Amino acid sequence: MKEIILLRISGKDKPGVTAFITSILAKEGASILDIGQSVLHENLSLGILIELPESAESSPVLKELLFAAHQHDLRISFDPISENEYENWVSLQGKPRYIVSLLARKLSADHLARASKAVAAHGLNIDGIRRLSGRIPLNETEASTNACIELTTRGTPDDADLLAGELLKISSETGIDIALQEDSIYRRTRRLVCFDMDSTLIQAEVIVELAKAAGVGDQVHEITEAAMRGEIDFTESFVRRVALLKGLDESVLHEIAKKLPLTEGAIKLTHTLKKLGFKTAILSGGFNYFGNYLKEIFNIDYVYANELEIVDGKVTGRVTGTVVDGQRKKELLQEIAAKENIHLKQVIAVGDGANDLPMLSVAGLGIAFHAKPVVKETAKQSISNLGLDSILYLIGVRDRDEIESIPNAR
Repeated sequence: MKEIILLRISGKDKPGVTAFITSILAKEGASILDIGQSVLHENLSLGILIELPESAESSPVLKELLFAAHQHDLRISFDPISENEYENWVSLQGKPRYIVSLLARKLSADHLARASKAVAAHGLNIDGIRRLSGRIPLNETEASTNACIELTTRGTPDDADLLAGELLKISSETGIDIALQEDSIYRRTRRLVCFDMDSTLIQAEVIVELAKAAGVGDQVHEITEAAMRGEIDFTESFVRRVALLKGLDESVLHEIAKKLPLTEGAIKLTHTLKKLGFKTAILSGGFNYFGNYLKEIFNIDYVYANELEIVDGKVTGRVTGTVVDGQRKKELLQEIAAKENIHLKQVIAVGDGANDLPMLSVAGLGIAFHAKPVVKETAKQSISNLGLDSILYLIGVRDRDEIESIPNAR
């Protein structure tokens, strides 16, 4: 009769542990049915599920393993597994899997406790936990740190929307970000990222900066905020705001462009995406002048924004061509994806305003970044506490996966 045995090995991590354990098993013709290993603070936890052939006797094998483990200062235990237990375990494969990512400047036990409790309450079992962020020195200031833990779960939630709502509530109450993603092949093969520009790639609303220079800052700011909250139609508000810029000197645009504050993590994110082979795009309700300026900084592939009409070195108060509103952003995202032969589920969209919701809704991963409440509540995911580079965690990139040095911002 075949024997199925679960081996648990623990102790100080060192090179060669897996080699000497499996070498002993190999002599008896053991089959590896499952294996998993983790190392936490240089302490090893290794599990191996084996099947011994009918011709092998388990006692001598286990005795040799115990002796070898003792020589290497390791602890080892054995649990026999019945065939029924094994078959029940096999039957669980193919069940839906979800990735739950916790992101913050610093994570606490309470954060993990509340998130894992919500996950368990909805029928999901945690299969694995891994840290994607780097090791944080004790003297590091919290404002300069990133922390991300990724939970791999298995099962079918009772109500995925209700679970997402509970995680959003925990997020708002604790000041961390929690992302829930179905662990599909598309999650692991994202290929296109589309960004809003104002208040996303840059920490400014360009039209507001132009308005300040033109002496109409208060009027434009009031219209902008109403549009971002979804209270008035974007196209109408945009035409009204641009009209207030009439007579502004063209040289002002260049001065504003040079001073645009880049969002934390934007350089790292965009240049890492480029090295990983992603296509990137700016889809903005702002202006091409600034989009093209940022294109060079961020190494962006596509830029679509509004063309501010300038005649004789002066802004006319009009734009030429079709206004890039929320619907147009959605259409442009779809057009770029089709051109690049990229499935919409492989697309990431990032924005902060109500006019970004259409493109966030069609992308496989729509992220509300430091967004208005209505956008945060509607989008599939939201990031409100870290920089743009934290998006890399949501596609499984670890801090240790540095490709090469990131260039200077300017």
